[in-house]
This record gives sequence, C-alpha cells and structure tokens, in this order.
Amino acid sequence: MENQPIKAIKTEEQYKTILQQIKHLWNCAENSPEADLLEVLSILADDYESKHYPIAPPDPIDAIKYKMEENDLTVNDLIPYLGSRSRVSEILNRKRPLTFMMAKKLFKGLNIPAETLLSF
Repeated sequence: MENQPIKAIKTEEQYKTILQQIKHLWNCAENSPEADLLEVLSILADDYESKHYPIAPPDPIDAIKYKMEENDLTVNDLIPYLGSRSRVSEILNRKRPLTFMMAKKLFKGLNIPAETLLSF
C-alpha cells in the first residue's frame, strides 16, 4: 500500500478506498505501525458513516420486547416499570404510549438505552 497522507473522508469514493485499506490491514500484528494506521482509518470511516449512514434508534416497544425475550421476562415482570398488568399489555400492544416516568424506570431497571425509550 502506498504512503498517502491521512485526511478526513469527504466523498463516497474516498470512503470506499479507506474501507479497502482497512480490509487490507485487518489482520496486521498488534502494536505495529500497521495497527496504528488501522485504528486511525477506522476512526475516519466511523466518523464518515455516522454522518452519512446514521442508524436510527430502535422502536421503544420493540426494544422492550427484545429485552423481555433476552431476559425471559413476562408481562408481570414489567409491572414495576409500567404499572398494572393491563397497562403493560396496552403499552406492548401500542394502545397506550410510554410516559417519561415509565421510560426512566425501564432505563434504570432494565438498562434499555434512554435514547431508544425516548424516541417515541
């Protein structure tokens, strides 16, 4: 790979070139000059991706259902966070919106990211 100055990625073509360089360096030895270059190129690619390919947070209800499945939680397990069993059911079926206080309790109790819960 030729020595090119490292600079911000501004075009899709530059981005694709950087991805090829990253691919080429992927299995380099740790603590080597190539590893340092890989880290810098990865940071540049990540910055470009976050600006040009932003990932929207998941739907709050989908995130709650995912957390339930991941942790084998039942509707009853959500009562401390959302209220009564019927309230939990209404929220999971999208018949009632999450409130800020519910989102706060889910964030603290189940570690669901706040930006996900507040994207409603």
